[in-house]
Amino acid sequence: MGVDRSCAFPGEAQDGPQSAPPSRFLARQPILDLRGDVVGYELLFRAGWENCFRGEPDETSRQMLDHLVYMGAESFTNNQLAFVNCTRESLVDRLVTLLPSQTTVLEILETVEPDAELVEACAELGRMGYRLALDDFVPRPEMQPLVQMASYVKVDFQLSDASMRGKIQRMTQGSHAALLAEKVEDQDEFDRARGEGYEYFQGYFFCRPKIVANREIPPNRMNYLRLMIEMMRKPLHLPNVIRIVSQEASLCLRLLRLANSALWGLRTNVTSVQDAFLLVGEDRFRALVSVAASCALEEHQPAALISLSLERARFCELLAPLVGESSTEQFMLGLLSLLDAMLATPMDSIVRSLPLRPEAKAALLGAANRAAVPLGLIQSFESGTRGACGSQRGAAKLSEETLMRLYMESVRWAADTLASSR
Repeated sequence: MGVDRSCAFPGEAQDGPQSAPPSRFLARQPILDLRGDVVGYELLFRAGWENCFRGEPDETSRQMLDHLVYMGAESFTNNQLAFVNCTRESLVDRLVTLLPSQTTVLEILETVEPDAELVEACAELGRMGYRLALDDFVPRPEMQPLVQMASYVKVDFQLSDASMRGKIQRMTQGSHAALLAEKVEDQDEFDRARGEGYEYFQGYFFCRPKIVANREIPPNRMNYLRLMIEMMRKPLHLPNVIRIVSQEASLCLRLLRLANSALWGLRTNVTSVQDAFLLVGEDRFRALVSVAASCALEEHQPAALISLSLERARFCELLAPLVGESSTEQFMLGLLSLLDAMLATPMDSIVRSLPLRPEAKAALLGAANRAAVPLGLIQSFESGTRGACGSQRGAAKLSEETLMRLYMESVRWAADTLASSR
């Protein structure tokens, strides 16, 4: 199971009295296809904000089901497939039928033995419309009946070698099961999985893709980043804005076209960047930059990566007042925190060119300063760094319930923002 390096998504909670029992948490990890599109999320039970599994399997499975029923599985997956870990009890007793069959994939854990009672339960669930996935699959003859029913066979790339994966491929031939590579952690493993015929992928690699060293940022993207930073300043420093726009042909063209459009009914053409800015006004210029920057920075990016950067940005923004930081700056830190992955460029090359204060630059480079607290919290949760998240939360004197509520709001905001931009 992908339990160590997941992209986290806890359930919702409200702040309550100090004596209130701990809230239940969930983590999620995206599952992508060959094009890099998200097809669903594996949902995992968590005992708290720290990203590790604790508890007795059947009890945690019941809690997971209860939480998904209460909150609605679609709220965790943006209405995409929900891959849910299932114990023997939850399958044989048909507890999983509490979840919608059309969007739920039942992951049969590797610890569940495929006896006659379990096989019959899975067959009935399949007839009800549920898709089955075999988790951490190991090729054994007794698994053949489940292979014939499965929609997905998940293979752990950290625990399997080429010989084992060859046996799995032979065992799944003739079935309808698609191969899903999990715990894919770098570019080499991703390329190997594709070469071996895997159709779906899951793992830490897709939360933070491999960085290609010594690659320069394309000039136009860097100018858009500089302008986004400038647009955060209040009041706006017009000379800086004009200088950046003048250096970037695509921005300059957009602004001049807008200024000379029929919208203004001018008799003479506007040829100066400054005159164009003054004509269109700050609000319309901000809208122009927002649209243009989205096109320039998000082109060809996996949807999961863009969504994650937006979630980070909103989370850091919401948390900022609680830790004595600037909401505007924290939003930008969250948004920029995945630029090394998006641009395939080392982060130190990126921050050198950004007009950020030294503490903010240091935070993006991994320093443990005050500016880094919100980003550090969310990164620790995503990467499963045990203990780090708890210590930062304690230092900031934040409750798990508060963090969970802010994170839930961040994910919803990111989903709404992406939906409105399509």
